[in-house]
Order: sequence, then structure tokens, then C-alpha cells
Amino acid sequence: MRDCPYSIDALLPHQPPMILLDKVVAYDDATLIASVAITESSLFLAGEGVPGHVGIEYMAQACGAYAGAQALDAGEPVKIGFLLGTRLCRVLVPWFRIGDRLIVTASISFRDEQMAAFDCRVEIDGRLAADAQLKVYQPDDDQLLINKGDER
Repeated sequence: MRDCPYSIDALLPHQPPMILLDKVVAYDDATLIASVAITESSLFLAGEGVPGHVGIEYMAQACGAYAGAQALDAGEPVKIGFLLGTRLCRVLVPWFRIGDRLIVTASISFRDEQMAAFDCRVEIDGRLAADAQLKVYQPDDDQLLINKGDER
């Protein structure tokens, strides 16, 4: 694993406020580890914190950050990807509470040119809070390239 030289907004095609991860902690050819702190300004904050089911978006963004880091390492642009679905998704906490620091891990279990499956997990203080296998798709279509400064 190596430190990530890229900011999270360089890795994801999202625009604020939809960038939910704070940063990528480390990554390699098969795995990415990201973090997010739950604060009073966290998107989707309600009731006792951020609802546990938002964990699937944290995991999906970790997959996207992995693809973004791989693209930038190869000198290629970041492209849009799509979450197709999940298998074996478990959410073990009802809320991510203010003050929680989440560690989100995405590890490749299958990959070809456009499709991939990631084994993902969200941990709080070393305890499993959510996990899932996410299926994702990234088309080759050049029209789906991201140019954050282009407002077409």
C-alpha cells in the first residue's frame, strides 16, 4: 500500500456536496482505503447521525476513487462509473454517529475492461459497520469523460 498523492475531488467525478469521502488513506493495485469523519456538517445527517444505509454510497465512492487513482496513475482522465448493484450487503449499525471516523475499504474481486466487482467494508474503530460486494460498470465512451470545468 502507498500513500495517495491525489485529493479526493481529483479522484471522483462528483461535485460538492456529493463527495462524501474525506480522503484516500492508501491504495495499491487491488485495494483502496479511504476515510470519512461524521460531523455536524455531514451530508444526510438526520436523527442520531448519518443513517447506516448511506454506507453503500461510502463504499461506492471508494470504488470510484480506486478507479480514479488507477486512471491518474496511468496518465488517463477520470471517467464516470456506475453502481449496478450489490450482493450480500449488510448494514450492522443503524447510524454513523457524530464523531465516528469511518474507514472504508474497497478491494477488487473481479475486473475486466468495463466491469468490476469489489468487496467493500466500512469499519468504525476496527469494528465492522457495513459490508457488501458491489458490481460497477465504467463504459469506454469518450463522451463520458469528466471535465469538471466544462459546464455543457
